[in-house]
Amino acid sequence: MRGGHVGFVVTFILLAAAGNLCSEFAGDYSKLSGIIIPGFASTQLRAWSILDCPYSPLDFNPLDLVWLDTTKLLSAVNCWLKCMMLDPYNQTDHRECKSRPDSGLSAITELDPGYITGPLSSVWKEWIKWCIEFGIEANAIIAVPYDWRLSPSKLEERDLYFHKLKLTFETALKLRGGPSIVFAHSLGNNVFRYFLEWLKLEIAPKEYGRWLDDHIHAYFAVGAPLLGAIETVKATLSGSTFGLPVSEGTARLMFNTFGSSIWMLPFSKYCTTDNLYRRHFSGGNRKYHHAYHCNEHELKSKYSGWPTNIINIEVPSIRAGNEVYPSVVETAQTNLSGMECGYPTQLSFSAREVSDGTFFKAIKNYDPDSERLFHLLKKSYHDDPILNPLTPWERPPLKNIFCIYGVDSKTEVGYYFAPSGKPYPDNWIITDVIYEIEGSLYSRSGNLVEGNPGATSGDETVPYHSLSWCKNWLGPKVNITRTPQSEHDGSDVQVHQNIEHQHGEDIIPNMTKLPTMKYITYYEDSESFPGTRTAVWELDKANHRNIVRSPALMRELWLEMWHDIHPDKKFNFVTKAKRGPLRDEDCYWDYGKARCAWSEHCEYRYVFGDVHLGQSCRLKCSTSHLLSHYV
Repeated sequence: MRGGHVGFVVTFILLAAAGNLCSEFAGDYSKLSGIIIPGFASTQLRAWSILDCPYSPLDFNPLDLVWLDTTKLLSAVNCWLKCMMLDPYNQTDHRECKSRPDSGLSAITELDPGYITGPLSSVWKEWIKWCIEFGIEANAIIAVPYDWRLSPSKLEERDLYFHKLKLTFETALKLRGGPSIVFAHSLGNNVFRYFLEWLKLEIAPKEYGRWLDDHIHAYFAVGAPLLGAIETVKATLSGSTFGLPVSEGTARLMFNTFGSSIWMLPFSKYCTTDNLYRRHFSGGNRKYHHAYHCNEHELKSKYSGWPTNIINIEVPSIRAGNEVYPSVVETAQTNLSGMECGYPTQLSFSAREVSDGTFFKAIKNYDPDSERLFHLLKKSYHDDPILNPLTPWERPPLKNIFCIYGVDSKTEVGYYFAPSGKPYPDNWIITDVIYEIEGSLYSRSGNLVEGNPGATSGDETVPYHSLSWCKNWLGPKVNITRTPQSEHDGSDVQVHQNIEHQHGEDIIPNMTKLPTMKYITYYEDSESFPGTRTAVWELDKANHRNIVRSPALMRELWLEMWHDIHPDKKFNFVTKAKRGPLRDEDCYWDYGKARCAWSEHCEYRYVFGDVHLGQSCRLKCSTSHLLSHYV
């Protein structure tokens, strides 16, 4: 997926100190904790081999950075690929080089540290800086990196990842005396979902709910591809470079060896599989096979509920000679030999036909990767004894859930492919792309396309249809609030109370937006299910990758957590009536009034080294008073 963040759970343990920039916060932070698990391609991988690279002065030695070291990628791309690629059938390392995920916070802050490359590959660095500014202790943030190339079952088989994750929760509880906060971004949400299912087989059924209540206070699902991501299809067929200096064919060759390449495929919300505690009943000795069960809506609806068909692909009507993967020129010559076979055949595939393997079986005669991908799909996903992840996710049994994602950005929702005439891995080209743009579908050339567009569009990487699935976790009565993302005085806040919500249907607020303003829309429910809270936050124009660095998101997350632990809180969710500055960086110079903006909270206070007026605007020492407005 674009930016490489579609998948890393972050169980973020917020152990906040009592101190603040100016004065002390009210509330007991000593028991709060959190764990971070980043998303797809968001963790550093280091070499665990000695690899001599011919024709290059740079070799790979143990602990050398592999993902991401752009210097070695540019100078020794073949060696680098050996350290990155896996066997597509059994997910083992290359015989000459192996890589393993790094550990600690440094593994997720910057993928390629450096004066130039560092800011370009920054992922969680800004997040960590926010935590430090608000007095969170160093041992309060626990990152849990993983090898994002692997399928979920292989994560446990090779690295005991889910066992370690369980121990991390339990250690945090013993150390701090309280539950943790889970912060998951992109594919990380899929990892967390698998962990919750795996946990059911490790804990007695009667103890499962109690374990979750004791160890997890809140779950923040950010940019979750809950019904998959369309860009996975592009990466599988034509390649996605993730911004790296490699060809699309090379990127495709590498991506299709990853077990996780299937994890983000789009799938139908109308199809499910059996969900049994198989190990309890079988002792883990027998193999079980999940079967898809689709309800009547799958048969009645177009495109499996998505805006359009995911894939439209041209394949030759007749295969040329004995060539298994003929070029488009050879195929055209063969087809023209008969009047009835003069044109290629265009096939269309819905999300269900992609996720159940129909698509890969249909093109097996025209693409060498299709057989390997179908094998991986069946072995690691359809036949997974814990969970088939390519099924819709119902609300997990957690007390507090916040689903957060960006909207209103141009997002790809469908592709047209055709043979390129080149050899594998460049044997397909994209001839057209279908985008969703704020409630409409357009082709790459700008023409309006028919289909089933949603109320708005996605976050440039994951379509709105997939991101907004978590609205089904809300109950029948929902409170909706829309506010500006920036600091505001409350004059542009819109509130609708007790809006009716039907399960399986989208919630579309009847609210206005100024074209020059970016908003946050909150959907909140704390009454439908006693003892639980569910909220959905939609951030206008928030990019999939950069949303974890959004100041608006960081502010709202901090206020919500501060509100949760406050002994005198009056509401189930933090109030949205007003947003003032919380950090010195939020203060700025108002040239129209020739003073610092937000004068009730900010003042002009020059410090040696300030180079402009805005830098000298700083918070007054009244943070406790400011935060009292949010109780």
